[in-house]
Amino acid sequence: MMGSKPIDGFGLEDGFAFYVMLYKDRKPICRTQCIKAPHQFYCRPANWNIHDMPYASKCPLEGLPHFALRPAFEDERQQDEWGKFTTFLYKNEKAAVVQLDTCVLYIINPSLKAGSKAGDVMVLFKMNGVLNDHKNTKNDESMVVSKKLPSAANSVKTGTYEHLQLLAMASGSCAEDRILTPRHEEVGESLDAHFSGRDTNYHDSLKGSSCKSELVSLKDDCCGSKNYARVDPSYLATLGHSHDGWIFGAIAELIDNSRDAKATKLEISVETRYLKKDDLQIPMLSVVDDGHGMSHQEITVMVSLGHKQTDADDPNQIGRFGIGFKTGAMKLGRDAIVLTQTTTSRSIAFLSQSFNEGKDSVEIPVVSYRRHAGFMEVDTSIQSLAVADYHLKAIKDFSPFNEYLIGEKSGLFGEKGTGTQIYIWNFDKWGSDFCLEWQRRNGDKDSPNENDILIRSRRVRSRSGQISQKVPLDYSLRSYLEVIFLEPRMKIYVQGSLVKSRPLAKSLNKTKIFKGEIKGKPVQLTLGRNQIEWDLMNCGIFLYWHGRLIEAYKRVGGMVHSVDIGRGIVGVIDVTEMSNGYKDFIMNTKQAFRDCEEYATLEQWLGEKSDEYWDEHFDTLQVKQNVSDKYKPDLEWVQCDKCRKWRALDSGFDTDTLPQTWVCGMPPYNGSCQNREEEMDPGVVTVGKKRTRCDPKQITASGTPKKVETGIIITKRPKFSPNNKNFGNTSGETKSGKPNWQRHRNGRAKASRYEER
Repeated sequence: MMGSKPIDGFGLEDGFAFYVMLYKDRKPICRTQCIKAPHQFYCRPANWNIHDMPYASKCPLEGLPHFALRPAFEDERQQDEWGKFTTFLYKNEKAAVVQLDTCVLYIINPSLKAGSKAGDVMVLFKMNGVLNDHKNTKNDESMVVSKKLPSAANSVKTGTYEHLQLLAMASGSCAEDRILTPRHEEVGESLDAHFSGRDTNYHDSLKGSSCKSELVSLKDDCCGSKNYARVDPSYLATLGHSHDGWIFGAIAELIDNSRDAKATKLEISVETRYLKKDDLQIPMLSVVDDGHGMSHQEITVMVSLGHKQTDADDPNQIGRFGIGFKTGAMKLGRDAIVLTQTTTSRSIAFLSQSFNEGKDSVEIPVVSYRRHAGFMEVDTSIQSLAVADYHLKAIKDFSPFNEYLIGEKSGLFGEKGTGTQIYIWNFDKWGSDFCLEWQRRNGDKDSPNENDILIRSRRVRSRSGQISQKVPLDYSLRSYLEVIFLEPRMKIYVQGSLVKSRPLAKSLNKTKIFKGEIKGKPVQLTLGRNQIEWDLMNCGIFLYWHGRLIEAYKRVGGMVHSVDIGRGIVGVIDVTEMSNGYKDFIMNTKQAFRDCEEYATLEQWLGEKSDEYWDEHFDTLQVKQNVSDKYKPDLEWVQCDKCRKWRALDSGFDTDTLPQTWVCGMPPYNGSCQNREEEMDPGVVTVGKKRTRCDPKQITASGTPKKVETGIIITKRPKFSPNNKNFGNTSGETKSGKPNWQRHRNGRAKASRYEER
């Protein structure tokens, strides 16, 4: 732990240790740790701002209780600033004054060597009053604390102020000084992530109220009157409502975090664990990746209730709003544990509705460890052993985890020794059962839901113009994960079985690429026909952002108004470039786009290009003889399990014959992982003979179909014109005797223009 041993005599026997950031003139000096501070300070702001720096001899320090303040450097700059700061106080015999609403703090350095970069300083405090003019308080007896509060051993005696030192502690916004209700409580009774060592300013301890957001007017010397809100535990359930429309959106939030952490492997499964509190076996969702893990500071930001957004739009990062983990986890279940490990540290965080029931404010236990001599030990530079023990006890009492299960799960980090594991239980309900349904391998190869996690309702999401009720992506996690990423690189396992990624843009027939600009931003749309979607009567555009699927099966143009137009047509577009400069282009659920001018213009452009593609390739077709009945992809694609690049194989190759683990050096590719990934080329449409409903016997020697009593002859259709007198003539010939190039139908009319029999 950074910092030296505490000054002899500092601290209270029954106090706490927590962190604050020190500021002077709103500029940070150093992060510090309050050692054995009294209970009244436990719910203090995370940032302290130095209000004044009078001579110590002019401050009413006699008889005041005190505690120690220890530096906890975050970098070398803070270490240097601490040394300069302590030197100034020592040489000038001054005190640093911090004003809070219910007390005044005096920071002095009575005994340390000048210029020390790691020494403790002393903090004297006076409750029940705020000093506004320290120059005129030398003989102000009202500032002397009643002798009932401190003990003689912990009170400052007269004549001990000759060598002073200033500690700069502050609030970057001067907005953290708030009304507090001093109260005595057991260790950790009202802890949250801030008191677990988190550098945050979101916690409040206010007088009891059942309302979710209770405001209190504060008086701040620098910023005037302001209002602040505490967070009631019921807000955790409110966060989960963000994904009420589709629970897989909650799982996607956790997957996004794994991809942002550069994970190469992600495992999602449901297992059964014993919950001691309820004395029963419960299902528990696990999301385990091998990414780079999170430090203590990073995990506390993740579990904190919001944090500052960055204006930069990193195309390699999906997470942006700072609420994905909370909204996702609290939708899936009431309780969640995060176990994360880097090369030098390990942390455990507990976000729980069950644990916070009956509390006035959200408490988030976080325990952090550091690697020392090859072993993980509690990081006492972040929290004391007493606080760590309290948090571990909360985890063991309200979760299936104990020291043995934590050790077992820590062994899953693998060879790299880094990663993040998320465990969620007390699942959301669908009626009397759980909202999710899961299935493991049972040996039945014909089971369509083998090794999958499903939405129990099997409901299809509502989309404009859609009539198909066969959209597996909407209720099958495996189907959703097949297309969740535009360029899939991470191996994803569901219920222990590898998900075979399906790059949509590479699985199309008659591929065509359209390029354009929307509001000055370049866009590229890939359109083609997909046999799977044809069979399911689906179509639409798949919109990706930062390589992650945002909207699927979005019908545009003529697709919205007709079930025939566009059947089987799939479009793929990534709008990352377009979103640059529009920070609110994506909604915070990352399952839809904001209703804005840019998105409306994009919809119109997509509709125009889709209609153009349909008219060019499928509205008029030539019939060919002796062709297969299926629309095959222009090329077959297979992904290397080593380099994760996609390799193009000949059209018609049966990829099911390849081994489960396939690499570039194996046949039929017989190449190298060093080869660059191939780009797809536009293909040629292939029409099955059944589509014409034409008897092969009626085909002429030239390959064109004869006119028959029943059936359809697909011919060229003239464009409508008011001056075209032949438009609408169904006789087969014009008055001039020339053929009338229209579609002819005998017998009962079909409901679908290109429906197969």
